Amino acid sequence: MFFHSYKTLGEIMKIYQIDSSARKEGSTSRALAKKLLDKIKKPEDEVVYRDLDDEMVFVSGLTESGMKIEKKDQTEHHKKMFDLSDTLVKELKESDIIIISAPIYNYGPPATLKAWSDLAARVGETFRFKPNGRREGLLKNKRAYLVITSGGTKLNSNEDFLTPWLKFILNFFGIEKIDIICADQMALDYEKSIKDAEKQIQNISKD
Repeated sequence: MFFHSYKTLGEIMKIYQIDSSARKEGSTSRALAKKLLDKIKKPEDEVVYRDLDDEMVFVSGLTESGMKIEKKDQTEHHKKMFDLSDTLVKELKESDIIIISAPIYNYGPPATLKAWSDLAARVGETFRFKPNGRREGLLKNKRAYLVITSGGTKLNSNEDFLTPWLKFILNFFGIEKIDIICADQMALDYEKSIKDAEKQIQNISKD
């Protein structure tokens, strides 16, 4: 059984829901993420929604390592890139629970989800370098739910490059409490995959 609460009983939680499917309609990952949200959300909780298919900027044109470009050298694209990065970092830092829905595309993540991770990886904001040179995530005491779907790829198989990567990225940010809702290999038995995923959602506790 999954548990999602880290605050005291009755305290408002901020849930950050991220959809990354390129399909607006008929997306299984989006539909399952909505069912998950309905399951865990309490009436007083706040939801911040981010559809990566609506607006995404890819990191490009950097002049040095890290997300750094001198202001005098920034183009309009760079300004938009940094503005969106600031917003995504703020949304992450202020959240208590993160729901990320992601279909496996060509064995890996949707391009927009990879772009989101690049924009969210900011030194001093979501991670830092320790004196010994090792990196430490700064987003502690958060829980993430990953809603993963696939047509033929089996979750956590040697063909699944989405799930381990996404878990690693969240760990890199300091988010270690991660639960997975999975509807994989839908092309083989769609009804079974959906029923299994819905059962996983039903087994989640609000307490």
